[in-house]
Amino acid sequence: MLTTVIKQLFSGRRGASIDALLEEARAAFAAKDLVRTEKSAKDALAICPHHVEASYYYGIVALQRGNHTEALSALHDAEADGILGAEHACQMAFCHFALQNHAIAERYCEIALQHDSNYINAHALLVAIQMPGSDYTAVISAIHRSLRPATYLEIGVAQGKSIALANAETSSIGVDPEPDIQLPLSSKTRVFTKTSDTFFSEHDVRAEFGGRPIELAFIDGMHHFDFALRDFVHIERHCTQKSIILIHDCYPLNRATATRDRATTCWSGDVWRLILALKKHRPDLEIFTIAARPTGLALIRNLDPQSRVLSDNMDKIVAEFMATDYAVLDHNKREMLNWFPNDWTKIEGLLKPVVSDAHV
Repeated sequence: MLTTVIKQLFSGRRGASIDALLEEARAAFAAKDLVRTEKSAKDALAICPHHVEASYYYGIVALQRGNHTEALSALHDAEADGILGAEHACQMAFCHFALQNHAIAERYCEIALQHDSNYINAHALLVAIQMPGSDYTAVISAIHRSLRPATYLEIGVAQGKSIALANAETSSIGVDPEPDIQLPLSSKTRVFTKTSDTFFSEHDVRAEFGGRPIELAFIDGMHHFDFALRDFVHIERHCTQKSIILIHDCYPLNRATATRDRATTCWSGDVWRLILALKKHRPDLEIFTIAARPTGLALIRNLDPQSRVLSDNMDKIVAEFMATDYAVLDHNKREMLNWFPNDWTKIEGLLKPVVSDAHV
């Protein structure tokens, strides 16, 4: 007690109590006044070094100013009595990420998500750790520019962000039961307002493309494994061996975002099951799950439009993989989902056989 009184007299702001300084720090932080937050926290630490809450405020100010090593030291002091919550854990994660300690950063993100499974900052940082580089639309755009496909089919158009990436000369078809197009589309693009199951049952796809096969397709529909599987089967029948099918949402961040029913803002559904099913039942396919944020983009080639393995065993395959728990990915997610780096020089290499044949 005497030691604390002496420190209050000769350190920090004379006469100010630790409680008053912390109240100042809280109010300043709420007002986004970093200068006053830092001053109050620093004065509190002069009275009581390593104080948990004072260290926390001092640490987050240091983090926002880019002083990552100093921030990490202070936030570690704040951790002494246990993580204060999702925000504190995420601040720790950001520090470690900035210092290139990615494995530790990922661990702190998971701690934050234990406090709040829908904490968006933790999800955003996990995306940056697991899927660095450009997002999936940039990858799709580059694929369009490289392949310049004559025909393109897209399942799940939404606002048109991805179908608008097709080249002007590409004959494009989009399928969505409730499209909400917000972007201009080329004159050679048509959007069918119906479910994909209905579209494939009612339309001769090759006839819609003037007798030509599908050269490039993108599946981004219901975020459900069984729907994506049916879409894959329908599309492959109208392809050639050299066509490419892209599938979104194949690389989930964690269990909470990989559920069939949506419970988080960042959500990929259970499409990850499709990669496992194709690997087991169609080993002839070449599957590359590109680590394109936010939820991965699978590129599948070496298609076989004559194969009936999936269609003839559809119910059995769906039942098998609906019973597959996310735990199968816990220790080797990259290997299980055929992770591929989001590096355009490497991705373009996957397209070279297709490009070469197209120009023969």
